[in-house]
Amino acid sequence: MPNTSLAFKQFTIKQDKCAMKVGTDAVLLGAWVLPNGSKQILDIGTGTGVIALMLAQKTQAHIDAIDIDENACLQAGQNIKESIFPSIISVKHISLQEYSKTTETKYDLIVTNPPYFEQSFKSSDEQRSHARHADVLPFEVLLEGVLKLLSEKGKFCLILPTLEAIKFRALAEKRGLHLSKLLRIKSRIDKETEIRHLMQFEAKPTEFSEKTIAIELTERHHYTEEYKDLTKDYYVNF
Repeated sequence: MPNTSLAFKQFTIKQDKCAMKVGTDAVLLGAWVLPNGSKQILDIGTGTGVIALMLAQKTQAHIDAIDIDENACLQAGQNIKESIFPSIISVKHISLQEYSKTTETKYDLIVTNPPYFEQSFKSSDEQRSHARHADVLPFEVLLEGVLKLLSEKGKFCLILPTLEAIKFRALAEKRGLHLSKLLRIKSRIDKETEIRHLMQFEAKPTEFSEKTIAIELTERHHYTEEYKDLTKDYYVNF
């Protein structure tokens, strides 16, 4: 079967059991997030475990990776067990809603590549629908869970398509989370439209920084230096 595994520089992702395969969004987020001095990290909706593994490359923090889908947890668990990072990543089969009610852990860093399609047609594959559609984890519910679990000086990072990102930012600011860092993504250097926003929120207002990069030059698979520099620690070909 094609695309059942994907090799990165320090680990391999098997994805035959997961509804949602590894995509550019997850790699962008995992590469962009800086754990810095974090001691406890939470990956919401871990899927294959790729973001947790990417973060494990650059931190000694303990990483809890949660997912509502049992097959995703089995897959993530397998990928982590077969990596060099099993001692610092724990996979838990649980929803964010339930987890936020039952854990006492406060996290220095929370990351997620969340479901975001709110009005598109649903897939006949229930697993894939859950992974893609925000009705399983609406933005308001995501924010409520994050606010319960984030430490006082913690950071919350996620990636969303531009329109959804604008909506999420407004909701987050109403709940007291302040945007401190923004990376705008364009598909090609000659395109005006941004396709993704990577956002970092904090509980207290702080200095704000933003940047825009393009993934490709003017031809398919001809990547910009900025994109290669961002992902070079992970992609085998960079």
